[in-house]
Amino acid sequence: MRKLYSLVLIMMATMTFASAQKSKSVLIFSKTTGFRHESIPKGVKTVSKLLADNNINYLHTEDAVHFHADSLKKYDAVIFLNTTGDVLDETQKQNFQRFIQSGKGYVGIHAASDTEYNWPWYGALVGGYFVSHPAVQEAHIQVENRKHISTKHLPKTWIHRDEWYDFKDVKPGLHILMALDESSYKGGKMGKFHPIAWFQEYDGGRAFYTGLGHTNESYDSELFQKHIIGGIKYALKIK
Repeated sequence: MRKLYSLVLIMMATMTFASAQKSKSVLIFSKTTGFRHESIPKGVKTVSKLLADNNINYLHTEDAVHFHADSLKKYDAVIFLNTTGDVLDETQKQNFQRFIQSGKGYVGIHAASDTEYNWPWYGALVGGYFVSHPAVQEAHIQVENRKHISTKHLPKTWIHRDEWYDFKDVKPGLHILMALDESSYKGGKMGKFHPIAWFQEYDGGRAFYTGLGHTNESYDSELFQKHIIGGIKYALKIK
């Protein structure tokens, strides 16, 4: 009987350990050295809740010291949430590059594309760089891919209010999720095809980017929240 009891305890401990092993962890990074978005606190709060609700561990920081090789080992993906400017030093860049190359994930939200303009590897990771935007306004988003985990909940045409980025150096071969209909708002400069969200496999890892997320109000949208957590799950290889 004692042997049976011991066996049960061992099995329970093994199951608990296996469960813990399956748990994913994410670093939310919102450091800025350029423009600072007023919506960062709201964005962090919203993303943190989405992660908690989906049993994903997380840490939020604006300290790039977490891009140490040993620190990055704790995480399965990093979210650049409205980062701007040059946010990592050369060693931290190398550590982050190796992190992605090891099969980990990247998620960029809005101003993540307004970050590290002089680091070509990062530009290729995010998929393009911010160049300009008109005033915040409502626009029609054409959902090009409604099978992806980040967009399968969306209507074919999604009407949303936000700050609409124009991009430069958009990387060829990106898997476009959503594109803006420039005839539905004023000030767009990219023409007939204006991608606003995409994903890709890059340098051994996975990357997801969405141009939405400028305003506080955007984070109240359930559709946008599902879009974000879907992109995070893609980066984490969670179905």
